[in-house]
Amino acid sequence: MIRLKTKLALFNLLSKLVFTALFLIFLPWIIERINLRQVDNDLIQKREKTIDLISGIGIEPFINSDTTGAFGSYNILKEEYISLEKTDGSEEFNEITVSDRIIEDEVITYRVLNYTFQADGETYLLEIGKSLETITEGRKSTYRIILGFLGFIILITFATDLQYTRLILKPLKKITEKLSEISSPSKFDMTPVKTNTFDFAALDKALIDLMVKIEDSFRKEKEITVNISHELMTPISVMRSKLENILIQKETGEETAIKIEESLKTLQRLQRLVNSLLMIARIESRQYLLEETVAVGDLLSEIADELRPVAEDKQVELKEEYGDKRSFGKANRSLLFSMFYNVINNAVKNTGQGGRITIGVALESGVLMVKISDTGRGMTKEQLDKLFSRFSSRRENGEDGTGIGLAIAKSIADLHRIDISVTSTPEKGTDFSFMFPENS
Repeated sequence: MIRLKTKLALFNLLSKLVFTALFLIFLPWIIERINLRQVDNDLIQKREKTIDLISGIGIEPFINSDTTGAFGSYNILKEEYISLEKTDGSEEFNEITVSDRIIEDEVITYRVLNYTFQADGETYLLEIGKSLETITEGRKSTYRIILGFLGFIILITFATDLQYTRLILKPLKKITEKLSEISSPSKFDMTPVKTNTFDFAALDKALIDLMVKIEDSFRKEKEITVNISHELMTPISVMRSKLENILIQKETGEETAIKIEESLKTLQRLQRLVNSLLMIARIESRQYLLEETVAVGDLLSEIADELRPVAEDKQVELKEEYGDKRSFGKANRSLLFSMFYNVINNAVKNTGQGGRITIGVALESGVLMVKISDTGRGMTKEQLDKLFSRFSSRRENGEDGTGIGLAIAKSIADLHRIDISVTSTPEKGTDFSFMFPENS
């Protein structure tokens, strides 16, 4: 994935390259026209200087009776020349042409200014020429300079565009950071992002309004859950008490007693479910205090000891590997106990005879990690996606349960800022990883 600022900078760069390519196609013609115009202007200026010189000192210094009626001069590199000769006056010239000249047995192509004028009653033809080779070299030099300048400008503007794009997208980065850092709407930073871009300000305001609405919906949902759970507890307790009283009466028949016991089991499951819902609601509303320091290894060892008889009954090996004895501060021990107990108990239920469950604690890159692995049935991708959803736990093994244990574990982990990651392969097993916050 390419960042937006990079895409914008690349678009600006590509657009510059396209326009530069089009410019370079016409550049030789443009340079040639400019150079020819400059050469023509130089020739005209030299003509005017020559005419002024002749007007001042006369024609004699150039042409006198001892000469053939002509004058010629060129520089040592034959890049420029000037000639002056007497004509019969039948033709008048005031033009610039390209023609070849033979100088010292060498044919050289010049851009030549031809001009006729009158002096001392005679007509003279003035020719001033400049070598086209010199013009071509000048054109190449100009072309190289322009290319270098364009390349420099493109690099500078690309760097400037990239920096400017980064600057104008800075508010968007802050907005995405605010979103990525929250685990619930209540933790969203409601402070508006400072920006003078209307679109970013509107986006930030819309997100803040959305978070307020979501938090309000969550709050109402939690209140409903708590209220319903509390309301259910009383009739459940009353029904359970009445059924237990009926069960202990002597006149209760055997068939009736069996039905009452089944009803009591159903009530027990319902009571556990209500208690679980209450627990989740209290966790999410942060009613639990996080003031304890918990020795994670000791906590896991206590859970392992409690579940070992169940594991041994199923002939499942429970292996402990505590490579680090660090403690976790600002925690609630009973909640952490419930979190790990639910995960390990779930592993025991879903690991078959002869399987193995490994509980490990280690320090990885300065971060405390707890890993719980089993060689049980594993899960498919679809099951993993719904793993922490309420009432979605697998019950294929026939074990009694509310289907909410892992949802409780996830809520407890979120409360303690513990990241849970799960990998699983069907028929091979499941790995739970708990990454504790840094400096905890």
